[in-house]
Amino acid sequence: MKKNALQFIGSFHQGGSERQAVQLTQLLHEDDVFQVFVATLSKRGTLLKEVEELGLSEIPEYKLNSFFNLNFLRQIKKCAGFLRKNKIEIVHTHDFYTNIFGVLAARYAGVPVKIASKRETRGLRTNLQIRAEKLIFRMADAVTVNSEAVKRYLGGKGIYGEKIEVIYNGLDIMRLKPKETDREKICTELGLPTNPEINFVTLVANLRHGVKNQPMLLRVAKHLKEEFPNTHFVFAGEGERKNFLMSMAERLGVSETTHFIDRCRIVPELLSISYACVLTSFAEGFSNSILEYMSAAKPVVATNVGGASEAIIEGMTGFLVESNDDEAMAKHLTALLKNPERAKAMGQNGREVVTDRFICESQLESVTELYLRKLDGR
Repeated sequence: MKKNALQFIGSFHQGGSERQAVQLTQLLHEDDVFQVFVATLSKRGTLLKEVEELGLSEIPEYKLNSFFNLNFLRQIKKCAGFLRKNKIEIVHTHDFYTNIFGVLAARYAGVPVKIASKRETRGLRTNLQIRAEKLIFRMADAVTVNSEAVKRYLGGKGIYGEKIEVIYNGLDIMRLKPKETDREKICTELGLPTNPEINFVTLVANLRHGVKNQPMLLRVAKHLKEEFPNTHFVFAGEGERKNFLMSMAERLGVSETTHFIDRCRIVPELLSISYACVLTSFAEGFSNSILEYMSAAKPVVATNVGGASEAIIEGMTGFLVESNDDEAMAKHLTALLKNPERAKAMGQNGREVVTDRFICESQLESVTELYLRKLDGR
C-alpha cells in the first residue's frame, strides 16, 4: 500500500526552492511509490499549472500574514485537520516559511515523519528567524540540505550530522533543451543585440537581494571593456535593485554592453547563445544556476560560496574566485575569451559532470530512500 506524503511548497513562483519542490513533486508522482499531496502558503505563480496538471487532489492554501497572531493558530489547526483527514504519514517542507508552519502543523496533527529543508547559508535570515528555524529543525525527523556547505553551516549552528541529509539538486536535462536554436531569433525575443560577433556573459539571478552581488559583474564588465568591446553582459532576473544596477552601469561606463532582460522565460535559449556564465553571490546553498550553466555546456566562473566547489572542477569545468573579487573573475573570463576551444571543452566537461552526478533520477532515489528509512524509524 502506498504511503501518503505531502510536499509543502511556499508558493509557485519561479524561485530555486520552488522549482526544486515542484520538480520533486512531479518525480514522486511519476514514480508511484507514494501517494503525493501538495499544500501551500500562497496558491500563486507560474509553476502552479505544472502541479495542477498532475491531477492530484485539492491543493489547500494556508494564507499567513504573521507568525504571531490568531490567524496563524487557526491556519495551523486547519492544516492539521487536512493532514489527519488524508492520513498523511510524511510532511516535507521546502523553505523557511513552510519549515515553520508545516513542521508545527504536522507535529500538532501527529504526523509520523516531519522533514524540513535548508538551501541557503547566510545573508537572508534575521537572528530571530535563525533561532526559530533552529528550533523547528530540532522538531523535525530529518533536514534535507542541497550541499555539504549547507550541512557544515547548520553544524555550526548546532544542528548535527545525524539529522542532516545531503541530497543534491536534481536537474531535468530535457526541460533545459532549447526549443529555438536560431541565435538571431533568440536575441530578438530577449531584446539583445543580434550581431553574431558579440559574446554574451550571462548571470541568471534575481535582482531582489544584495546577497547575489550583481555589482561585481558590472565591475568585471568595466575591466574587460577596452580589450573585449564585443563582450556583453546579460543580467537575467527581476527585482527592485534593477534601477540601482542600471544607474551603476551608467556610472561605470558599461551601460552599452550590459543588458537587463528581467525574468527570462526562455533560459535554455539564453544559455545556448551565451559564451560563458557566472555566479557572483556572497552566499548560496547550492546554486541551481550553476547546474543549468553546466548542463548547457558553458564554462562557469563563480564565487567560491556554498556548494559551488562541489559542482565546479577547477580548471576543468570552470573557475572559482573569492567572494567579490572582480579582478580574479575578469582574469578568468579573459582567459576563456582568448581561447574559445578551451572554453568549449570546459563547457562539455561541465555537462558530463551534471549528467553523471546531478540528474533527477539521483535526487528521486535519495529522497525515496530517506522517506522509507524514516518511516521505518531509522
